[in-house]
Amino acid sequence: MNILLAVFEIVAPVFLLAGIGFTWVKLGFEYRLEFVTRLAVTLAVPSLIFVALMQTEIPAGELTRFTLAAIAGHVGLAVAFGVFVRLSNLDRRTYLSPLIFGNTGNLGLPLCIFAFGQAGLGFAVIFLAITALFSFTYGIYLVAGKGAFGKVAREPMVWATLLGALFLWQDWETPLFLTNTLELLGQMAIPMMLITVGVAIARLTTRKLGQAIWLSVLKLLVCFALGWAIARFFDLDSTAFGVLVLQMCTPVAVTSYLLAERFDADSDAVAGMVMVSTVLSVGALPIILAIVL
Repeated sequence: MNILLAVFEIVAPVFLLAGIGFTWVKLGFEYRLEFVTRLAVTLAVPSLIFVALMQTEIPAGELTRFTLAAIAGHVGLAVAFGVFVRLSNLDRRTYLSPLIFGNTGNLGLPLCIFAFGQAGLGFAVIFLAITALFSFTYGIYLVAGKGAFGKVAREPMVWATLLGALFLWQDWETPLFLTNTLELLGQMAIPMMLITVGVAIARLTTRKLGQAIWLSVLKLLVCFALGWAIARFFDLDSTAFGVLVLQMCTPVAVTSYLLAERFDADSDAVAGMVMVSTVLSVGALPIILAIVL
């Protein structure tokens, strides 16, 4: 009973805030998704990432091992689902990217913070940064047939991660007034991202739910099995283990839908996967969290 209560206390704020965003749109209120998203990824999330890394007390060796594990996780998913898409004759441009990349920012970060605290946040932002690097390069290549390597160099989240890692490595700290400012900016990130998830889901429509259901279930099972195996292989400690498995199992990100629509893939099919996998995560992520805690 205690573990069930602990899991409920962790996941309830996440899905309640997403529910607020969903309800907000359904009630007809205005929500400028592009503006809020830009504010989050340009200021709030980078500030959160930088301060989390700068202030983390995780030993450098553990962070390095987790980074290698996270890279292995992304590569493993790319290989496994690449083979699956080829054998099942699914359209590679439409399905491979959403099968590989999860919502490690909007849902992954809040879950890891609530479940594992500041130490979990340090690991979670590393995973998010690696997801961003892969999705802005290989992910765009899958959908558009060309990479966007220059975009990586312009991403504030990437620079926040690199600077945070540098400050952590050198044991530097920003002046107190600047740290306080960045912390205030970072505190916007979590509620802003969660509400935005609900808004985005509320605005999606699709007619391809049948296929989306079994693909979403398959994605969850493969991600959990692979995440567990990689965490075991790299002998991660309990916090890093839990963060890796949780981040691997996050649902399809809304950005996969945006990319599909931008580059003329089957955005309706991707929208179905975003919706179904997110709904599925409401029941699945608490179970996964109970297992890894």
